[in-house]
Amino acid sequence: MAGKLLRRSLIAAGVAAAGGYVAMNWRMIPVGFLKQYWAERGRAVAAPARMVDARQWPDSGIHAAWLGHSTVLMKVDGVTILTDPVFSTYAGLGFGPITIGVKRLIDTPLALEAVPKIDLVVLSHAHMDHLDVPSLRALESKSTRVVTARATADLLRANRYASVHEMGWGETLEAGPVTVTALEVNHWGARMRTDTYRGYNGYTLRVGRRRILFAGDTANTQSFRDVGGADVAIFPIGAYNPWIRYHCNPEQAWRMVNEARAEVVLPVHHKTFRLSNEPANEPLDRLHSAVGAAVQRIGWGEVGDSFRWS
Repeated sequence: MAGKLLRRSLIAAGVAAAGGYVAMNWRMIPVGFLKQYWAERGRAVAAPARMVDARQWPDSGIHAAWLGHSTVLMKVDGVTILTDPVFSTYAGLGFGPITIGVKRLIDTPLALEAVPKIDLVVLSHAHMDHLDVPSLRALESKSTRVVTARATADLLRANRYASVHEMGWGETLEAGPVTVTALEVNHWGARMRTDTYRGYNGYTLRVGRRRILFAGDTANTQSFRDVGGADVAIFPIGAYNPWIRYHCNPEQAWRMVNEARAEVVLPVHHKTFRLSNEPANEPLDRLHSAVGAAVQRIGWGEVGDSFRWS
């Protein structure tokens, strides 16, 4: 009965444009999305432990804040960068006023209307918990550049940004003051079941002498051995049980951070959405165990935490 009511509500909503796709009927929605949406619909979203205020960040050094999942706001020597922006309560397919997908566990610590002017948006791949169409539409600006993975720009309204550049592994481009290099990672890029042609990237971001590694989403790989050093590495540590073929565990993440010769890790991709079976606190606990006495190399732990590197 619940499934029939949900299907009727979708049809009543128009069953229309879903993140760049036109859905003809409810059968295009993955069954898992339907089940999780229905199970989580009544659950409250917790408030973050602290809010983010980036207005006081100076124009020197690296300043970063974790806004949840893989969304990181950075100011690097005055250049503002935002990774995989997801501000929506649900990450999934949009059908008129309804989004069918996974629901946030913790609310964003920075409202969309409080986000400062963004110089560069960096998109790792087209999965709905990384490329959120409503958030990207709210961020549209002729002063904002976007870099994204190969064959994903069709999901954006590119003419509403200063520029949108697709990148493949090993390619480098100048996005204003940021030198961006796309890296090979161990993941996949399909947004739906059939668009397996879409790319998926990690990135290095260089602003002057500052170097940021944004790993995007990745399982275990040796690709980061060629990075050659970074001040900070934004690295995923969650959603590995049972998805270890697609998402690294904390111990693997820590090894890859060291192979990239990064000074500090900013752990992401945990605590925000229920994507897997491990307890919410397990990824960070395991990362601390792997790091041991070098705990100062972990930049943060909770949604809303900030980090500074001078």
